[in-house]
Amino acid sequence: MKIAIVHDYIKEYGGAERVLEALHEIFPDAPVYTTVFLPEFLGPHENRFKNFKIKTSFLQYLPFKEKLISPIRVIAPLVFKSFNFSGFDVVIVSATGAYSPNGKWKMDNGKFPIHICYCHTPPRYLYGFATAREWKNNLIFRVFGELANHFLRLVDYKSSQNVDYFIANSKNVAGRIKKFYRRDAVVIYPPVDTNSKFKIQNSKLKVKSQKDGYFLAGGRIARPKNIELIIKTFEKLKLPLKIFGRSFGGLDIESESRITNNESRIEYLGEVSDEDKYELMRNATAFIFASVDEDFGITPVEAMSVGTPVIAYRSGGVVESVVDPSTRSGQAVTGIFFEELSLESLSKAIKQFNNLTINPQDCISQAQKFSKERFKREIKEFVGKIYA
Repeated sequence: MKIAIVHDYIKEYGGAERVLEALHEIFPDAPVYTTVFLPEFLGPHENRFKNFKIKTSFLQYLPFKEKLISPIRVIAPLVFKSFNFSGFDVVIVSATGAYSPNGKWKMDNGKFPIHICYCHTPPRYLYGFATAREWKNNLIFRVFGELANHFLRLVDYKSSQNVDYFIANSKNVAGRIKKFYRRDAVVIYPPVDTNSKFKIQNSKLKVKSQKDGYFLAGGRIARPKNIELIIKTFEKLKLPLKIFGRSFGGLDIESESRITNNESRIEYLGEVSDEDKYELMRNATAFIFASVDEDFGITPVEAMSVGTPVIAYRSGGVVESVVDPSTRSGQAVTGIFFEELSLESLSKAIKQFNNLTINPQDCISQAQKFSKERFKREIKEFVGKIYA
């Protein structure tokens, strides 16, 4: 069985790229097709893909391509049609949207390759979900953007009908696939490195072995993550907060907050390695997560994997991973939700959290349900079943 893997673009490192890595571990001989590959922008993760057989599109040769990611993302479904997948039995697409790379390429036996789409979400900018860039704030961009989106939704829907099998990264995204594409999807949660305790040993951070009393937030920092709300809340409560991660969409955490003030108890660490991230998580009192309409949300599960509970906004896929007192249904509590994206609601949740007793082992056990080993096993079983 010859397999090809498709990924929309490789410029940043987040949950989608972790899925790509895990797929490549399952199928190490599979080449990876992508629009552009920009390892120099991956920071501490630059070498993760160095042993991949990566095939890029003609867009790789564009000047200033690193600044054209949004336009590239828009036309990616069309770009992938320039690739020839006729020599493959199965094409696995890991992307936002329903890219249709196998549209016209037949194999020698006259059949098309089986097209599996692991969908992180239908494109957020097409269907009204919050995005990293606030393009709707500009009247001209909003008018032309809405007109363009109408036609792009038609392209996206047509592409979705060429997919043979959809896999969603959460029940939340499966619902979006059903709503926008009118297609059913099997849910296979993305891989989380729940064996992180071994990585902590290589951390370069000097963090105490017991809880330091600080709270933690971070990951892929963009406007839908509402990091500004978290900062304002902790400034008001005068509680210690550490933030890690790289900013996207023009969001500048340090300039938009007062965390550069010497009197602030908030510390911005920038992008960190996996080892340092897990060390930060392990020693935090709780991980704060305020993302709206999150597709799944890997960082809360990563925090739980080292025994750290989560305080999260009740929205999107995070409600499928974190267990709070109101939704426990016999399960052990691993965190608490707040109901509104407001300083008052988050402050109330933090105070309620301080009155909870959460067993770190319960957090670890909950995270094991989303392990990389489970992901690899379920993907293998799915591909084996449809290709049998």
